[in-house]
Amino acid sequence: MKSALCSALLLAASVAVGAVEVPDVARRLEGLAPGHPRLFLQAGEEGALRKLAASDPVRARLHAGLIAEADRMISLAPVERVLIGRRLLDKSRTALSRMLHLGFAWRMTGDRKYSERARAEMVAVAGFSDWNPSHFLDVAEMTAAMGIGYDWFYGALDEDTRALVRNAIVTKGLRPGRAAHSWTKAVHNWNQVCNAGLTVGALAVAESEPALAAELIARAVNTVPLAMHEYGPDGAYPEGVSYWGYGTTFNVMLLAALQSTLGTDFGLTAQPGFLATADYMLHVFGPTGLPFNYSDAGSREGGLQPAMFWLAGARGDSKLLFTEMQKLEKGRLSHDRMDPFLALWMKPGMGQTAAAPPLHWVGHGVTPVAMHRTGWDGGATFVAVKGGSPSTNHAHMDIGSFVMDADGVRWADDLGMQDYNSLETKGVALWSRGQDAARWDVFRLSAGAHNVLTVDGARQRYDGHAKIVESGAGGSVVDLRETYAGQLASARRRVALGAERSVVVTDDFVALADKAATVRWAMVTRAEVRLDGTGRATLLRDGKRLALRVMEPAGVTLQIYATDPPPAATDAPNPGTRMVGFTVATPAGAARRIRVELAPI
Repeated sequence: MKSALCSALLLAASVAVGAVEVPDVARRLEGLAPGHPRLFLQAGEEGALRKLAASDPVRARLHAGLIAEADRMISLAPVERVLIGRRLLDKSRTALSRMLHLGFAWRMTGDRKYSERARAEMVAVAGFSDWNPSHFLDVAEMTAAMGIGYDWFYGALDEDTRALVRNAIVTKGLRPGRAAHSWTKAVHNWNQVCNAGLTVGALAVAESEPALAAELIARAVNTVPLAMHEYGPDGAYPEGVSYWGYGTTFNVMLLAALQSTLGTDFGLTAQPGFLATADYMLHVFGPTGLPFNYSDAGSREGGLQPAMFWLAGARGDSKLLFTEMQKLEKGRLSHDRMDPFLALWMKPGMGQTAAAPPLHWVGHGVTPVAMHRTGWDGGATFVAVKGGSPSTNHAHMDIGSFVMDADGVRWADDLGMQDYNSLETKGVALWSRGQDAARWDVFRLSAGAHNVLTVDGARQRYDGHAKIVESGAGGSVVDLRETYAGQLASARRRVALGAERSVVVTDDFVALADKAATVRWAMVTRAEVRLDGTGRATLLRDGKRLALRVMEPAGVTLQIYATDPPPAATDAPNPGTRMVGFTVATPAGAARRIRVELAPI
């Protein structure tokens, strides 16, 4: 995004919240409650959590699972400063997980084995030469870990250890953060994560560093709206489901840290679209439990999302936890570093009367997305489609892509992201931008690996943006004109629920007046594909069957396109996958319609 636009958005966001001056924050810090702990769960609030667990079997299992994870950590060696490629992030996340789990167990039980193990972790981390400021996410998560450890274990630490940890937070976290702040201009997860991590550290040591703490907190409050702006107008998250879990959880951590210590979040929660993003996260998972994994997202089932519990509590809306409570009731802890926040952010009674949510949802904004389903049972039919632009952070050339579930099977799939380090270590310029960027040579990121139209094998337009222009019960339309600028005169895709739990995908397009086009329709599947003659195929998986029928045009020849092994040595393998599709030759200036039905049988 151009710097002028960034500045304009930042100004608009700051005005919406009200610019917070450093002296305003300093005055609030002067009224900070003395002593520790105070972050997220203040001293004395442990008893209320224990009481809730004693009366709620689901919460009791959650507490037991969190403490069991802390017990597992007791015998593990403290983290060491070992980078993976250019990142220390794996170690920062491990440290954060240990501080949260050990801290939760310590505060629930008072058993010193947890505080002693946490002390060893903090001493080890404090001894690192640095927390890898060249990749500042590493510093942010480590600062959060050490801030929580310092605050939650304060009473169990001797003064020498307190001083050691406090000094590390300041010299390896806060001061580097004050100097390295390019991410404060970012519209993506870096802004949320870095501001949150530094704020947690600043609040932990505010008595010792009041001026530095006030400066960093004020900066966070004034700059995080730039990233929060991206949720507008109605909650769709531009970077996809995996980065929703990352950016949103840290954003909530920031808000919860401010609220628990200063009694205010300075109006940040009211940013347009932020509370609404819980609807996005609820609907983006299909009946199979798999997400619509567009952009740099994984293809696994989603784990519990602590941020959903905070958002549901902030909105007072139990139905937002419809699927989260199902996971929790089944004891499906995700073993994520943020899991202890589940216990802290679950409001009493929340989720116990959760009614089934609506069957359809659409979100607009930077990356529009729509989801439609026949029901909330595991065998329901589900289809989701997206618009947006390849220029968005972490985006793929997947504009117009869709996924589809039926009978408990994901039939139309997405290969998902490729591990960053596997590409970076082979010299791939993964973060290059623009139409001709090397990023688009990576198979999983290319248009040819997604459930989209491709025209003469060309890339989608990097600078194009596709909007959802129609959406109602059972169907949505994406205008793809900009996506295929210079390739087609116009293009629209409609995905809709059809009869008998089927899905119909309709593409209407017009070739350029002076150029014929060969348009390929294709979709990724993990099912076995049996071609049944002209325009028909049967997909088989897990004992279930799906009929794929090309309704228009007549006479097309279906093909199977290989996805494994992928085209280049730098590409990850995609075992068990393939693409099924066909091509349509389109004369110059001609209008064409493609209609494909996907029906469980």
